[in-house]
Amino acid sequence: MKTSNKLKIFNDPIYGFIRIPNTLVFDLIADPYFQRLRRISQMGLSYLVYPGAHHTRFHHALGCMYLMQKSIQVLRFKGVEITEPESDGLLGAILLHDIGHGPFSHAMEHSIVEGVSHEFISLQFMEELNERFNGSLTEAISIFTGKHPKKFLNQLVSSQLDMDRLDYLKRDSFYTGVAEGNTNAERLITMLNVVDGNLVVEEKGIYSVEKFLMARRFMYWQVYLHKTGVVAEQLLISILKRARFLIKNGTTLNCSKALLYFLSQHIDKSNFDRVTLAKFAKLDDVDILAALKEWQYADDFVLSTLCEMILNRKLLDIKLKKEPINETKFKNKFNKIKKLYKLTDEETSYFVFTGELKNKAYDREHQNINILRKNGKITDVAKLSDHLNLNALSKTVTKYYMCYPKEAV
Repeated sequence: MKTSNKLKIFNDPIYGFIRIPNTLVFDLIADPYFQRLRRISQMGLSYLVYPGAHHTRFHHALGCMYLMQKSIQVLRFKGVEITEPESDGLLGAILLHDIGHGPFSHAMEHSIVEGVSHEFISLQFMEELNERFNGSLTEAISIFTGKHPKKFLNQLVSSQLDMDRLDYLKRDSFYTGVAEGNTNAERLITMLNVVDGNLVVEEKGIYSVEKFLMARRFMYWQVYLHKTGVVAEQLLISILKRARFLIKNGTTLNCSKALLYFLSQHIDKSNFDRVTLAKFAKLDDVDILAALKEWQYADDFVLSTLCEMILNRKLLDIKLKKEPINETKFKNKFNKIKKLYKLTDEETSYFVFTGELKNKAYDREHQNINILRKNGKITDVAKLSDHLNLNALSKTVTKYYMCYPKEAV
């Protein structure tokens, strides 16, 4: 049998050529579990707001691996010891950090499985792959779970300045066309160092860190929490909730076997086993879109209307406020729609509802970003920065919203 060349190159629109460093990484990328990420969009339904946002989790994972390769080079050059197994572990961990995402990413964490995070599912996939690859991912798993004695290895994969964030800000900014989110990831990486086992940024990189945090805040409010994107995501959650309700009450709905499995069963952490994992691995964006196209003709008014809303981008209206939504205004809207469409209270709640959005650009309580000063001292970036907004960025901002059909305005 002819052996294939496993040191291939990917052409990435952001970083140029991304090299596959070894056969383990090649085999991981070639695995069907990983190839599934080609069919899962990175930004869910954001393409309804930013038409270019069609890039996938596959793209993002490769970009993270590229940045991790750069980080390993930089840290080794500065005398930080990273052994070959640790280097392979870092690449494995960052490559697979998002493998547990379901279709349309975050919208699905609450609809297909009950309270099971994508990190938990990623770990299940990693353990399954570790068996298949004869234990070659043991180091990667110990880094991913934070159990590795060298703390900075986990911080490169998951912290407030990790390769995941550096890549998705740059990538999402590129594909949405929102230039303010663009960060100089490679400059930030050249400023990284390790002191007492923890990841730090050298003092001359402080302005790059400030720019990164400001870009993150901008991208959250302008892109990830964009009000139209929020409505679309809530509609998708409602569609799956309604479909689950109808199936439970004996209605037959056409959809893929994998999707039907999750809609007809209650899946949470306690019963998320290998069989469930195998079914989950068959789910991607195509299952959901095919279901929406089928269900828009369903007899149920609520389900068909919600599906049409997403497919034809005739979404609900949304009002964002700094204070909680006025109860009287909400009840008036609710009753108006209920009367207009002759719905029950339960049915109306799919069309008129409230919620809140929270964001904190910089979390000082968990794994803060430390700056290595010229005198050798370590200081939190928010204390050292002369940027007026940096302290403000560590406060949680909450916005409240109400959604309702446009006819009720």
